[in-house]
Amino acid sequence: RLQRVHEREKRPAAHHTNNNTRSPLTQHTMATWMAFGRVAPAMQGAARMLHTSTAAAERLTISTMNENMLKMKYAVRGEIVARAAQLERDLKQKKKLPFEQIIYCNIGNPQSVGQKPVTYVRQVLALVMAPFQLESPHVTKMYPADVIARAKAILASTHGMGAYSESQGVEIVRQEVAAFIEKRDKHPCSADSIFLTGGASEGVKVMLNMLIRRETDGILVPIPQYPLYSAGITQFGGTMLTYHLDESKAWGCSAKQIAAQVEDARKRGITPRGIAVINPGNPTGQVLEESSMREIVQLCEKEQLLLLADEVYQSNVYGRKPFVSFRKVAKDLNSKVMMASFHSVSKGMLGECGLRGGYMELLNFEKDVTEQVLKAVSVNLCSNLPGQLTVGLMVNPPKSGEPSYDLYKKEYDAIYASLKSKAEALVKVLNSLPGMSCNASEGAMYLFPRVMLPAKAVEEAKKKNVAPDFLYCLELLNETGICVVPGSGFGQADGTYHFRTTFLPTEDLIAKSVTLLTAFQKKFMAKYA
Repeated sequence: RLQRVHEREKRPAAHHTNNNTRSPLTQHTMATWMAFGRVAPAMQGAARMLHTSTAAAERLTISTMNENMLKMKYAVRGEIVARAAQLERDLKQKKKLPFEQIIYCNIGNPQSVGQKPVTYVRQVLALVMAPFQLESPHVTKMYPADVIARAKAILASTHGMGAYSESQGVEIVRQEVAAFIEKRDKHPCSADSIFLTGGASEGVKVMLNMLIRRETDGILVPIPQYPLYSAGITQFGGTMLTYHLDESKAWGCSAKQIAAQVEDARKRGITPRGIAVINPGNPTGQVLEESSMREIVQLCEKEQLLLLADEVYQSNVYGRKPFVSFRKVAKDLNSKVMMASFHSVSKGMLGECGLRGGYMELLNFEKDVTEQVLKAVSVNLCSNLPGQLTVGLMVNPPKSGEPSYDLYKKEYDAIYASLKSKAEALVKVLNSLPGMSCNASEGAMYLFPRVMLPAKAVEEAKKKNVAPDFLYCLELLNETGICVVPGSGFGQADGTYHFRTTFLPTEDLIAKSVTLLTAFQKKFMAKYA
């Protein structure tokens, strides 16, 4: 019987490979969740006995672990960053190096490079984390009245910070998120469609896990892309399909090119199931035109693709184009496209990366599929409470006339102005350097300059068996202490080389890094001329 089951399991995969049937996400398509190793539930016991009787015990080693884990790569914290950490330890041990400090420009982690927490957020969290302060006769001297009221309302609606919440998230916070989305998009939103997650990444991984059933399931990802997507697709055993952003058009996105990739994938026996769109872009910093967004929504609806709208940088917009959510575009079109949208407290002006708070909003999901999403997040019981509450503070900040408003606005505006100023200053310098060009940052926290590496540098990289832009970034780090990420870690057009840098360090560190980079670039180009 087991042999027949295994034979049946093989047949659908082969049939699936040879047809172009579109496969929306439904409860039926997630049947593998209910199976043990893709064996029918009734056969689970027999399968276990068979495995026990025929397979030798194996200790967990590199050679016996899940191959997908070995294949995963995450460039943002890869070899360059490991080298930077070693150099930082060397500096602390007073070893002589050609620089005095490591300038970390590799990751969007604002508070690690000098950004201060927003006072209102930390005050509310301080009270809910240590509620005994509310009993102090001095509490009104220590905290503004609206902070006290907010903390009391939160505590009244939860069992405290040390208790689990509902798996979907604290209800009052989900209601705040729904109200925020409704105000932003001018379309109704229900708290029932909101899931509070441990940062946006957790929600993305839940969706990828649900979409990917087998290796022939594909997820479309932009190139360049944030490595969360390539790593997640690898982890869950799917196939990454790529569509390229156009550097010559400010990293624009073409629905026509995406459609061609979908068609090509089906010809190769791969079923495209979803598409990730990062807006504003990471690592490229572009803000999509609304016309492009409409075309993408219409394409996704036509091709039955689940749209993964990564919108964690929606507050970080610096150019002429405003941020428009994919949800608003879909609602304006009255589209039935399935969509999961993501936002996070790690970005924007809060920069609360360590609190791990985010939300996922589902649009046009069938009820039974939403129930499976709830089941998936329930396995982890709930995301952390401080992170959940920070989501509420992000989407529902102090209002004009409230005691905390003036300080909140002052801090928020100062962070925004600093980011915008540093982005503009840095791109100007990058474009002035020989052998380098860079599109302006319309949003997010990054620049993705292109480096025209000399042929000798490319040849030297081949000798060392590393990517040419890896060689560039490693030499930059070793000579200046500036830590950036090679473009090859994000994907790039063949024959082009880039690196991603943040503009998060303080103004004085940005100025210092500009001086160091300018000298290094001239020296590097001369060295390999």
